[in-house]
Amino acid sequence: MAPNQEERHILVLPEDDANRQLANGFHLQVLRDRQRQMQVLRVAGGRDRVLRLFQAEHATEMRECKHRYMVLLIDFDNDAARLQNAQAMIPEDLRDRVFILGSWSNPEALKRAELGSYEDIGSKMAQDCREETNTIWGHELLRHNTGELDRLREHIRPILFEAN
Repeated sequence: MAPNQEERHILVLPEDDANRQLANGFHLQVLRDRQRQMQVLRVAGGRDRVLRLFQAEHATEMRECKHRYMVLLIDFDNDAARLQNAQAMIPEDLRDRVFILGSWSNPEALKRAELGSYEDIGSKMAQDCREETNTIWGHELLRHNTGELDRLREHIRPILFEAN
């Protein structure tokens, strides 16, 4: 179900199916009456496609819908420059409402680290956001997200996790 365009809401654009499952696990932890404020979009089919889709479709839509936030869920493939390169592709006027997150290598590494299924990991990420802890986000494969996570918590937490 699509979010109400007149209220603050979050769209998540995942790179691949593993990232989609992480996002779905996160979504399961959102307050029941707030679940419509988050939508996990179809898999983009790669990091470059996430960025191209954002530029081609979502940037224009975000300018028309001032209540929209977006999470671009990508793999960092052990490359410290990935965040800066991706951020450089986000138009300046939208940077405050776009968050780029992902595993340092890829989600498969999170499973190999025995953090649980993708949905379990996503649920733990949401619990950390809701409770303002770093139990899962502090893991070596996720801690590079700290700056984006701080921004995300500031903007997204009230939308998804705080009761009216």
